[in-house]
Parts: sequence; structure tokens; C-alpha cells
Amino acid sequence: MGLITISGQPGCRHEEAARQIAQILGFELLTESRLQSLIEEEYGAEQPIPDKAYPDAVLSIVARLATERHLVICATGAELLFKSFPGVLRVQVVAPESRRLGTLMLEHRINRPAARILLRELERRQKELRLKKFGKATAPPHLFDVVCNTECLEIEGVAEVVRDAVNACGLVEQGLLSAAAESHIQFQARLNLSKFGISPPAKVSLKKRIFVHPSEEIFANLLDFYRVAWEYEPRSFPIQWDKNGQVTEAFTPDFYLPEFDLYVELTTMKQSLVTKKNRKVKLLRSLYPEVNIQVFYQKDFENLIFKYGLADRLAAQPAGGGQGQHTR
Repeated sequence: MGLITISGQPGCRHEEAARQIAQILGFELLTESRLQSLIEEEYGAEQPIPDKAYPDAVLSIVARLATERHLVICATGAELLFKSFPGVLRVQVVAPESRRLGTLMLEHRINRPAARILLRELERRQKELRLKKFGKATAPPHLFDVVCNTECLEIEGVAEVVRDAVNACGLVEQGLLSAAAESHIQFQARLNLSKFGISPPAKVSLKKRIFVHPSEEIFANLLDFYRVAWEYEPRSFPIQWDKNGQVTEAFTPDFYLPEFDLYVELTTMKQSLVTKKNRKVKLLRSLYPEVNIQVFYQKDFENLIFKYGLADRLAAQPAGGGQGQHTR
């Protein structure tokens, strides 16, 4: 697939270079402001995305777009977002301070001392933004495939260099991101976002229930992401009785997915708890053979999503759509 990230120092005209590159190659341009608009469309403007969740929110959106078109992304830290993507070209645009000061003087119609103050402020903001969202204040050269110095190259020259690099790497010939690759990228991004309680605004939010274990809340948020109806601990099954027929032990699965008539029990990695739960599940299956129940470790969430085709179903829904509901 063709995905180009453009990063740059303040005052080096990297945004202008990104526009030229997108125009020459016929790629779609995603700027910082455009990405923010897409995030608000996806998750709702009333639901601010925490800084630490920002990379996964962008990753989810870009993965979907990358199945339809080639992209140029001009945003701070974009070179860090797509390590798992095939066919990415990471470009950094740089320039000496004197050159960047001159650019700011022209753009803002200010003198050199004022431009120097502005440049320091822009550099401070950029470092602060990178640190909050990506945990790194600076971007070392080894993160980039191509570095262009606008002291030597005009913007048109930068665009031509990047075009030649795209052709040399065969990015366009690799085609768009495959649906299978997108599904796996989406799953990981959405699993990470669910840890922050972030889900699309199309879900129906009912009264919250306190979950017994954090993994249960993560799983519920993940189901919300895929707009799957769920119920939390809706039914208890007697599994042991005393000699008088009184129930001495019951088993309450964590979730019920009515659409699939499936009960889900989540486990931890603690072996003593796993053994206890496995015994209960075995008893439940022998006593209630008509009940469909699956036991999942947290690492098995992905298997559940793909086994039941939930990723494909969500991809087929219109943006912002979905009829999934849940009860808690």
C-alpha cells in the first residue's frame, strides 16, 4: 500500500511539501486538523480522546482509509504510528535555523527577534505534543527513510525526491491495505482503546454496572466497539446440591451474547483460579448440554472476534451506524 508520513521542524514548510507530494502522486492528504475531524466523527466531539489513546484512534481511522486509497499523512509523530503497516515511507523535512527564521518572518510578517521567539515556542509545543502522545519528545533520524533539507531543495524538489523514493520502493504497486491486514490492525487498536473506555457513539449506553475484574470491563468495551449485544452475569446455573436438594454451588458466567446464544467466561492467568473455573464449566456442560459456553483468556479475545465474523460485520456497516445494544 502507499502510505507516506511527513514530519518536519517548525518553519521548514513540511506542510506545504506534504500538499505537493499528495498532488503529484494522486494520494489523499490527511493533515493534523483533518485527522482531528475524523476522530470527532468516529467517536463524537463530546468524547475527548486521552493523549495516550490518540495513536490508536488515528491508527484505527487510517487503517480503514488505507483499504480504499493511498495516503499522505502530515502530523506530528506520524512516523511512529504505522510500524505494523506494510508499504510505508517515512519522510522528515528539515532546515537550518536561519532558513526557518526567514520562513516565519515572511509567513507572519514579523522581524527576526520576534521570529526567533515564535520559533522557540513552536519547537516547545511540538516537543510537548510528541511527549504527551507518543512518549518521546524528539524524533531521531533512524526513524525516517528519507530526510530532505529545504536549504538545498525547494518544496518542488522535495516532492520530486519523495516521488522517486515511492517509485523505487514500489509502494503503489503493492496495492491497498488488505481487508485481512486491516482487521488485525483494527483489533489491536480497538482493544487498546477499550482500555480507556472509548467506543463509537452509536452504542446505546445504559446504566453502568461495576465489574468484578478489570478484564471484564475491557471485554465489555471491546464488544461495544464491535456493536455486539451483551448481558453481564444474567443467569446463575446450579451445579451442586445437598442431599435435601438444596443448591450448594452455582456458576454464573461473566457474559451472555444473545445474538450468538453464547455464554462467555473470562479467566486470569492465575492457575488456581483457572482450575476452579474449568471444573465449574465442566460441570455446567454435563448438567446443561444445551448451553453454549466458551472460556477465554484475555489473549483469546481476538479469536472470538474473528471466529464469529464480527470484524467483517462491522466493516460492512455504514460509518457511525450499527444497532448493537447491551444490558448490564
